[in-house]
Amino acid sequence: MRRRALLASSLVVVATPSLAQPNGQLDQAVAEFAQGKPVQRGRVKLEMEKLVDNGNLVPVSVTVESPMTAADHVVAIGIFNDRNPQRDVARFVLGPRSGKAAVATRMRLATSQKLAAVARMSDGSVWIDTVDVVVALAACIEGDVN
Repeated sequence: MRRRALLASSLVVVATPSLAQPNGQLDQAVAEFAQGKPVQRGRVKLEMEKLVDNGNLVPVSVTVESPMTAADHVVAIGIFNDRNPQRDVARFVLGPRSGKAAVATRMRLATSQKLAAVARMSDGSVWIDTVDVVVALAACIEGDVN
């Protein structure tokens, strides 16, 4: 019984420390994608599991509330992370002919971290949604991820 208690407590210690130590590079990546425009919450929905067993293959999808007309549409969607070696996960270019403002992909997660989905709209506005993800088994570690 003591061994199980020790294993359970060590999983908590391994899985949670990176959420408490953001390094600010996520904010920088989002600001660059926003091209100097103010970033607002809403309209964007970043969907993924909040607790990931294995960081090697994590499905992620982003939807944006938009009629996708010539006058009002999503121009670009970017997905960014705080702790992977590469901050940009994916960038998608959309237009009114896309029909629907929805994208999906899979990614690797080096460790527990915050992710952001950002949408630039045709009217110049920028919208964001963020998710904190806990990863039990890390992936794609290249050197120090701190």
